[in-house]
Amino acid sequence: MFTIGKELDGALGRTGTITTPHGEIRTPAFIPVGTRATVKSVLPETMADLGAQALLANAYHLYLQPGADIVDEAGGLSTFMNWPGPTFTDSGGFQVLSLGAGFKKTLSMDATGVEADDVIAPGKDRLAKVDDDGVTFKSHVDGTMHRFTPEVSMQIQHQLGADIMFAFDELTTLMNTRGYQEDSIARTQAWAERCVVEHQRLTDERKGKPLQALFGVVQGAQHEDLRRTAARGLVSLDFDGFGIGGAIEKERLGTIVGWVNEELPDDKPRHLLGIGEPDDLFTGVESGCDTFDCVAASRVARSGRVYTVTGHFSVTSAANRRDFTPIDAECDCYTCSNYTRAYLHHLFKTREMIGATLATIHNERFIVRLVDQMRDAIEDGSFKDFKADFLARFYG
Repeated sequence: MFTIGKELDGALGRTGTITTPHGEIRTPAFIPVGTRATVKSVLPETMADLGAQALLANAYHLYLQPGADIVDEAGGLSTFMNWPGPTFTDSGGFQVLSLGAGFKKTLSMDATGVEADDVIAPGKDRLAKVDDDGVTFKSHVDGTMHRFTPEVSMQIQHQLGADIMFAFDELTTLMNTRGYQEDSIARTQAWAERCVVEHQRLTDERKGKPLQALFGVVQGAQHEDLRRTAARGLVSLDFDGFGIGGAIEKERLGTIVGWVNEELPDDKPRHLLGIGEPDDLFTGVESGCDTFDCVAASRVARSGRVYTVTGHFSVTSAANRRDFTPIDAECDCYTCSNYTRAYLHHLFKTREMIGATLATIHNERFIVRLVDQMRDAIEDGSFKDFKADFLARFYG
């Protein structure tokens, strides 16, 4: 399933190829997020045109709408959304816990502040309750009650039919106490063991369906011993690959991911969940991660914020009203080849839907291309120079 290409001198990074029933993924690679079987405002065909090698959808959202059984009846996720390439699905754990705690899209990457095990966003009600068997949660769509267990997550993901899926894990935050993190690691390990058993049962039961790979998810927050313990426990279960999850302090991202990847086998792919900012992607690649996903590129695009090689800016600002240059003169995307900052400024000011489409095309291409350039730089030995040049321009 995974072959290693060239290794990065002096670091854990490498190039490689993940082989799936729907095609190959050359790594490192950024995997855009199509939450509900669509990257918001962009056609799947367009995602292929801008260079995306695979897409990731969310089991939680597709379970609620339209229902995993409907996706299964349609022929699986790829057929349902008319995406011919490889697909990923997450286990539902992130959405159940993050939405349940009221944090919606993100969890803090800052460990400073209060320690609390009943973490909840200000002004929100807890919508999810964890126990050793699974999670009971209230739908954010209609308020109905639901139950996810490791077995249910596997059943949903098998029906969705993604090439790569993740074991059900408990998401913790940087605010949780050390004691809770210890209990959570043990719980996630037990859930992982149950996922492996159910995955094998479903694979045998659904003969004739394309084989699906199962990745274990390493938690442990900012604690080195817990991260290493969690990784070793999952390695013993012989997963097809591994995800690195949970909230991670931004300034220690490389260190924490490095702990994990030192424990994981070299011949299995490693996916860093929910990371998409340029500096974090460089750190993730250097630290040995092969694939990445994040909603940030498309989410900020819908408000008019776009990336350039010299940083990001908002096309809605007055300075762009009469700017007839592309978003980024160095970008090769469809938007930059055909439209100006002034036109996008007009679209957002008049709330025309195509504005979100054009901005998303650009942002997704920018991040996909950036990780592609990292892969090329590892191959030709120029990674360190490429990293220094890019980060100086982008954050300078």
